[in-house]
Amino acid sequence: MRVEVHVHNRHGDRVDPVPFLVTVGIAFTFALSYGPIYGLSYGLTLPASLALSTLAFAAATAVAYQQLVRCAPPLDAGPLPPAPRVERLLYAGMGLGVLIVALTVPLL
Repeated sequence: MRVEVHVHNRHGDRVDPVPFLVTVGIAFTFALSYGPIYGLSYGLTLPASLALSTLAFAAATAVAYQQLVRCAPPLDAGPLPPAPRVERLLYAGMGLGVLIVALTVPLL
């Protein structure tokens, strides 16, 4: 049995759903694995910590959908120019740096 998922961007062109699914899976893993533990270390209750982690996962999913599905170029658009790719990589690196610093604050 083969299941096909047709995902379309805002222009109606088909896009590859795999990057979105991988990003959402990683966001789920980080948000709901580490989020409650760090919420408890910041002094939040377990329900509040779980709610905040779920909210962070929902926000990450919305951002991933916007970037990887809604604003994605179609599959036949060809390669992207290097400038936007480097800019996205820079922003991703800065976001990862902020995340690492935020995760080490409770350990100090």
